[in-house]
Amino acid sequence: MASRARDNAWLGGAVPAAHPRAGGQPVARRRQRDRRKAGRNEGFRIVHLKQRDVRRLNRHWGEVKIPKAGWVRFRWSRAVPGNAKSFRVTYDRAGRWHIAFAAIPAPVDGPGTGEAVGIDRGIAVSAALSTGEMLRVPGLTAAETARLRRLQRILARARRGSRRRRKVKQAVGRLKARDADRRKDWCEKTSTDIARRFDVIRVEDLSIKSMTRSARGTIGAPGRNVAAKTALNRGIRRSGWGLLARRLEDKARGRVQRVNPAFTSQRCSACGHVASESRESQALFRCVACAYTDNADVNAAKNIAAGHAVTARGGLGIARPVNREPQPAPLAS
Repeated sequence: MASRARDNAWLGGAVPAAHPRAGGQPVARRRQRDRRKAGRNEGFRIVHLKQRDVRRLNRHWGEVKIPKAGWVRFRWSRAVPGNAKSFRVTYDRAGRWHIAFAAIPAPVDGPGTGEAVGIDRGIAVSAALSTGEMLRVPGLTAAETARLRRLQRILARARRGSRRRRKVKQAVGRLKARDADRRKDWCEKTSTDIARRFDVIRVEDLSIKSMTRSARGTIGAPGRNVAAKTALNRGIRRSGWGLLARRLEDKARGRVQRVNPAFTSQRCSACGHVASESRESQALFRCVACAYTDNADVNAAKNIAAGHAVTARGGLGIARPVNREPQPAPLAS
């Protein structure tokens, strides 16, 4: 055994693709598992973009020069930024190709009035503003939802690897992509409108990743009410909570503040009394102290707009902006 190790001493300087055992026998290194799925996270990125590599053909179409592929046409949906240095080509599960040019857009200017707004995000009402507006994400219609469920049942019975399964999977992907497109479009338009109308925007500092964690549990400790928790998680993701807050922070830089969400739905925005009994239902808030009545989501949005965070002992907390960019110091007069 020792002589074999001496004879194979050269393996010590070999490439790390093979590791020698104790007796000098090389062992192939295990390949890292590829977690990508077909139709997801597929694409490539091109850097060092030059302006001459992008040209406009007409009102609706343009071309981009891709290495080893030549000139490729794309739908000219908006002007290509002049400071773009790279672009990414992706392929989604609906069978569509997309191209995105990387550039940091200019922030949306506020009105300059100093008006603040609070946003309470929910499931029945996607976003309730302290002004009384109730905004909802436009999802799939009833007919589209019924068709999606029918296709999912067909997909569950289809044989793996068959042509029928591939066609049904593409149809399911197109419906889900349509739902995601409507949600993204709503978040973009809503965030732009709010950033233009208000100078200070306050939202709840929610940990969405923890809120949408599965309640399935393990074999030794199974979870409870798994179906209800799954439906809740699906509703949170469908409402676009995280996307709306992220786009607000991108467009209204330095003007978005995150408020502690503790007891904002149980606090009366009129008198400040905190009681769980005041929240009579999902939509009705009636204060047990002053009899103030309002929509529950709008009442919570007013508390968020005022920056109120109530501690567990009933005292008022101090709302501090968490993800806020450094502000320039005011000039001395």
